[in-house]
Amino acid sequence: MILVSNPEPGASLMMVEGCLTAIAVALAFCLPRLGASSFTRIENIFGKLAGRQPLAVITVGLTAFLLRLVILPLCPIPLPFIQDDFSFLLAGDTFASGRLTNPTPAMWQHFESFQLTMKPTYMSMYFPAQGLVLAAGKVIFGHPWFGILCTTALMCAAICWMLQAWLPPTWAFLGGMIAVVRIALFSYWIDTYSGGGAIAALGGALLLGALPRFMKTTKLRYSLLMAIGVVLLATSRPYEGILLCVPVTIYLGWWIFFSSNRPPIRVLLLRTAVPAALVVAGLAWMGYYNYRAFGSPLTPPYKVDRATYAVTPYYVWQSPRPEPVYRHKVMREFYVGVELGTFSKIHSWTGFVPQNIFKCARGMVFYSGVLLLPPLVMLRRVLADRRIRFLLLCMPLLIAGMSTETFLIPHYIAPFTAAFYAIGLQAMRHLRVWKPGGQPVGTMLVRLIVTLCVFLGVLRLFAEPLHFKLSGWPSASWASVWHGPGHIGVARAQIESELEHLPGKQLVIVRYSADHNSFDEWVYNAADIDNSKVIWAREMSDKENLELMRYYKDRKVWLVQPDLQPARLSPYSLPDAPTIAQR
Repeated sequence: MILVSNPEPGASLMMVEGCLTAIAVALAFCLPRLGASSFTRIENIFGKLAGRQPLAVITVGLTAFLLRLVILPLCPIPLPFIQDDFSFLLAGDTFASGRLTNPTPAMWQHFESFQLTMKPTYMSMYFPAQGLVLAAGKVIFGHPWFGILCTTALMCAAICWMLQAWLPPTWAFLGGMIAVVRIALFSYWIDTYSGGGAIAALGGALLLGALPRFMKTTKLRYSLLMAIGVVLLATSRPYEGILLCVPVTIYLGWWIFFSSNRPPIRVLLLRTAVPAALVVAGLAWMGYYNYRAFGSPLTPPYKVDRATYAVTPYYVWQSPRPEPVYRHKVMREFYVGVELGTFSKIHSWTGFVPQNIFKCARGMVFYSGVLLLPPLVMLRRVLADRRIRFLLLCMPLLIAGMSTETFLIPHYIAPFTAAFYAIGLQAMRHLRVWKPGGQPVGTMLVRLIVTLCVFLGVLRLFAEPLHFKLSGWPSASWASVWHGPGHIGVARAQIESELEHLPGKQLVIVRYSADHNSFDEWVYNAADIDNSKVIWAREMSDKENLELMRYYKDRKVWLVQPDLQPARLSPYSLPDAPTIAQR
């Protein structure tokens, strides 16, 4: 699935990465001093920049922002193409309109779709942080994607800043730049609208970067940054955020009550009162949002949607729910056929361990690919290292928490992104001083890894004209950093654009074939459905379709058949259609 995920001819970019990594290892052993003087000069140049730490952080953030803008002609603004994309875009559209949620539309049965709630209100089922970012992008820049771009650039800068608190400045700068190439340019975090991975990673980086600084200086700005990090985690990935906040809280508690280096309690209270109030305010707002969108401050996102449609629980110790009555075949196929099949594997004694190994592999492939795996041969030395011991101690809780979840997509563990980078870079530092037989093999290998990171980024940029295969959709694209949605989403966007340019309002009824892929969903709408230029609806019975057409009697009615090649748009007709035309 990872290496050869597409049926088209051509070499997989992940396979190319693996081959280049093997070549780099061989070169490091055979020619350990190759280009040493040139590498040293380059390292000295970047070392001077890295030594100016505030400038280094700004440089990383601007590089992520500007490079992604520069490559827009080859990697354009992504089209929404998976279920989660449309759900988050609904949240962004809602917030941009100045509302927290939307009333249930009159003909809501035709608009039911994945990752949405229709009752008690019409809204995305997800936590609101990503929706707020998309709304900011739409209001400020005119397109929601720019909100993701800004957040991703801030994430890279925050990773560099966090690493400066745990590692030497040069290595922190390197980590920030690796994040730019591996995540900020080509991953699904920047090339879809889904997940909010950059927000959660930003929150985790702020929390872990401010923690040692606050313990060293007890300055208010660091406690404020920790509070901001907690709020970002609470509004994006709260479960995984708790897995990070628990060890941080224990560490702070130990420092307060047992360390001889802490300041007086009065000073600590003064420096933490405002940040604590900020966290409380953030949680209070989250409760108010839950009340407005889902009917109760104690009803979190996810709960209503999962209780309405899902059979599969999120945690392996739970049992499947009774199957609800589905109004649409495609929704049953997803919730019962796709999700329940995954749960059945991990819920068994024989499947629990293999499925969790697969989840770990999926996360590792996203964060390290193949190229960044060789430094992990130094993991034993890293485990014995005091410098990042706290970050290492955070990992068992993360592993335990993730092993209990049915699913794992890389943005689930995004709060720990900066910690992953710190551990990987510390392994690189140990690898760099590794000299088997007295030869600088480790130094050469680290230099080649960094060089290949840049080279693979360039190769990914021209992957399509060079006919390299990228990660397939939908499953493999979650795992690989070399994300490539390809043609997915283009057909729907073209038809919608065609309808947008027609005079008057349009109603589109979607008819799927019997073997339709439930991931390829077309029925999604804007926040204000009734006032939308184009409305997308599911085909139901003739009676229900006629009722829909009578309700929207001022609209031209179309039939879309997405599973035909190419997707077909044609006027929609029913036996009763003449009576509608006489409106």
